[in-house]
Amino acid sequence: MQQIPARLIKSLSFSSIPATTTTTLQEIASSRPKGLAKVVLKKGKTQLFKDGSPMVYSGAVDRIIGRPPPRTGDIVLVADGTEKPIGWGLYNSVSMFCVRLMQLEEEATRDPLCVLNMEKLLEARIDAARELRKSLGLPSANTNAYRLVNSEGDRLSGLIVDVFGDLAVIASSAAWVEKYKQEIEACISRIDEINHVNWRPSIEILKEEGINSSDLKEVHPSACPERTKVTENGIFYAISLEGQKTGFYADQRENRQFISTISDGQKVLDICCYSGGFALNAARGGALNVTGVDTSLPALELARENMVLNNMDPGRISFLREDAIEFMKGALAKNESWDVVIVDPPKLAPRRKVLKSALGMYRTLNSLAMQLTRRGGLLMTCSCSGAMTQSGMFLPTLQGAASMAGRKITVLRQAGAACDHPIDPSYPEGTYLSNILLRVL
Repeated sequence: MQQIPARLIKSLSFSSIPATTTTTLQEIASSRPKGLAKVVLKKGKTQLFKDGSPMVYSGAVDRIIGRPPPRTGDIVLVADGTEKPIGWGLYNSVSMFCVRLMQLEEEATRDPLCVLNMEKLLEARIDAARELRKSLGLPSANTNAYRLVNSEGDRLSGLIVDVFGDLAVIASSAAWVEKYKQEIEACISRIDEINHVNWRPSIEILKEEGINSSDLKEVHPSACPERTKVTENGIFYAISLEGQKTGFYADQRENRQFISTISDGQKVLDICCYSGGFALNAARGGALNVTGVDTSLPALELARENMVLNNMDPGRISFLREDAIEFMKGALAKNESWDVVIVDPPKLAPRRKVLKSALGMYRTLNSLAMQLTRRGGLLMTCSCSGAMTQSGMFLPTLQGAASMAGRKITVLRQAGAACDHPIDPSYPEGTYLSNILLRVL
């Protein structure tokens, strides 16, 4: 087979750029018919972003060069104080994050095909995310619910994609994601096993990005089912796309499976059980009886449906609609206790500014749970609040809860989100889930 000359390949890729050994980001940008605006960083701020932090906050910006000024969603260069580009990204004129970096200079020089081209970059990053999940064994015969794209962890800040069987739920929390909606949907739809795509904008976050909620209505709504069924670790779940987050908490998959390994012959209580994930795993693991408690009627209906889907004995597993605090106080009044207790509350600290008040809620919730755990029993307690996890206050709060309960605790296991939720260490703010297993004495 005749090979295409290297110079021809280069000319096809960059017809307007001279075929030199190294093409800088500035040279590539200069070759575009329309010039790019340049976001120039303040002195002393450059290294943070050279080290990989993808979020250029407005306080790090000295000036913006370009007329007319860039608009939200535009591609811009990010430069140091000498105006030399260090990378490129997507601009936002309203958000506290002025630019979400997509590539640094070194990578752009090494891999020029995606430079300043969001369509190509999306294809490359989503393909890489898919290959990573394949290497992690996802999907598999036993699990077809998983996270395909995890925002900064997959280098697509503001984009989350969860896959549930043949359905993909795309959660948007950045203005650029909304701008490139068609391109993202096209990339996801090309995946063989995906037959349906559901677009789920995070409306409150997008308001902070300068997006008007009236602009979020689908122009061409896809024929997407409101419910679906998935398998996780061999357990079947019905999922409502009207439910919380993307419809299912794939982040707790490995922690749910762990519960199945410690439940044999145990009496198990699942507080804030949602659709029954921990409760079902406890029952599958051989628990003598399991009680799930939640305030949401739709969630409990799903939990009961899931119990039936898995042919579980309703005499061994039950779901109750009641406030978590009230249930636990009532159980204490009746001197009830459990061998294994799980507490997985909703996000109690959605913002750092409410963390202080949330600490009291976490302390009260866990103090009651500890009192309901038999001495020597196990408590798995969780926080999905990024503000709590990043503060490092979860363990001290649990120690305070133990003192309040008159109990002694030891830490047996500390975990976070499942392996299909990668975290960029240069952006620790992406860490949000804490899952701690305690022995309660």
